Amino acid sequence: MPRVDFYVLSEVGTQAQHRYACKLAEQAFAAGTRMYLRTATPAESVALDELLWTYSDRAFLPHEIATNGAPLHARVAAVIGNDVAPSGYRQLLINTAAAMPDDAAEFEQIAEVVDGDPGRKQLARERFRQYRERGWTLESHNVT
Repeated sequence: MPRVDFYVLSEVGTQAQHRYACKLAEQAFAAGTRMYLRTATPAESVALDELLWTYSDRAFLPHEIATNGAPLHARVAAVIGNDVAPSGYRQLLINTAAAMPDDAAEFEQIAEVVDGDPGRKQLARERFRQYRERGWTLESHNVT
């Protein structure tokens, strides 16, 4: 049963979500965690991929975009996509999409990154309720 943490940002917009997702990914990588960063669209996956290249000048996070079942490089710690996570990358899900992932139960931990938009916050509340109905451990963090 996964643990689910909701990170509710005060900033509005996908860019804010992606910056915070990069921060979480950097921390997870430092802890040796393999992860999947889920976006809403292929265009958002590309934008997050580009941001990960420039996010930190202190460290490099080996990552790539999932492409139709193509094999991943052995050193890749993070995979970005908007579909089901590849096997081997299900320790942590960092979700920036508005829907609960179909494969959520396959992860050890889920980080839901929610920006300050009222509509997206409402969708996050619905996901929170879905997770709670499954009996999963939930925690919410307000990020300023």
